Amino acid sequence: MAALGWLTPRRRSSTARSVLAGEAAAEAARKTSQQFEADARARTEADTAPAEPDFPVAGDVSAAAFFDLDNTVMQGAAIFHFGRGLYKRKFFQRRELARFAWQQTWFRIAGVEDPEHMQDVRESALSIVKGHRVSELMSIGEEIYDEYMADRIWPGTRALAQAHLDAGQKVWLVTAAPVETATIIARRLGLTGALGTVAESVDGVYTGRLVGEPLHGPAKAEAVRALASAENLDLARCAAYSDSHNDIPMLSLVGHPYAINPDTKLRKHARERDWRLRDYRTGRKAAKVGIPAAAGVGALAGGTAAAVALHRRRR
Repeated sequence: MAALGWLTPRRRSSTARSVLAGEAAAEAARKTSQQFEADARARTEADTAPAEPDFPVAGDVSAAAFFDLDNTVMQGAAIFHFGRGLYKRKFFQRRELARFAWQQTWFRIAGVEDPEHMQDVRESALSIVKGHRVSELMSIGEEIYDEYMADRIWPGTRALAQAHLDAGQKVWLVTAAPVETATIIARRLGLTGALGTVAESVDGVYTGRLVGEPLHGPAKAEAVRALASAENLDLARCAAYSDSHNDIPMLSLVGHPYAINPDTKLRKHARERDWRLRDYRTGRKAAKVGIPAAAGVGALAGGTAAAVALHRRRR
């Protein structure tokens, strides 16, 4: 049984217990010290690691930024705010406003380019300005901006655009809205300029026809590509910002794509590709119900609701 003596608790002397306590404390201190040293090394490495490069890069004139307008820079759709202003000035009747608003709402919700539907939308929009002078619409557009658009600019997106300007880069709006409207907004925001849908004019008067097609989807990407070539820009160094999955072709062109207030499809696409996301909407209600923010906020509020509100006020 002597061989099992080690199993029997033995009373240690106070000296032995002191030695054991001291050895345990020393071992704990050594391990703690090693952990402190490891933590210190990690902090040093973090402090000395190269910082993420600033973006945008100051002085990089080969780069530029391209911003979608509706629900990216501005809450709602510019064409509806413009339409409200024209309706107020009796350019067309309430029935035409409601029809045009519904067409645009359907398009934004569906998110597809049905040729027959798109043709109907174009004809409705162009019929409004046909026969009017370009200078007249530009002058009215300045007033409409002050009335309906100035207070709808997203401060967060405006700050992003300003960062590019402060870095010495050009900043362009890219939108399916009329180029005249887009140009007014770009000038008021201090941006470089705008790419927008071009309506044909002869001797300064709108003919009711487009030059090409609305600047939407793939057409935006083509416009950015053409401008980049003319301006000697390196698209890999450029940035693009949009809320809509329809602008994925434009966003995919550049080295720095941003999803701003994204609709459901764009949010999913951006996450899959590790694109940067920014959401300036309160509560993201539109995203939660699964419809594009432009449809939920811009189209309904800017179009049909405008007609109803105006009708009620008249009554």
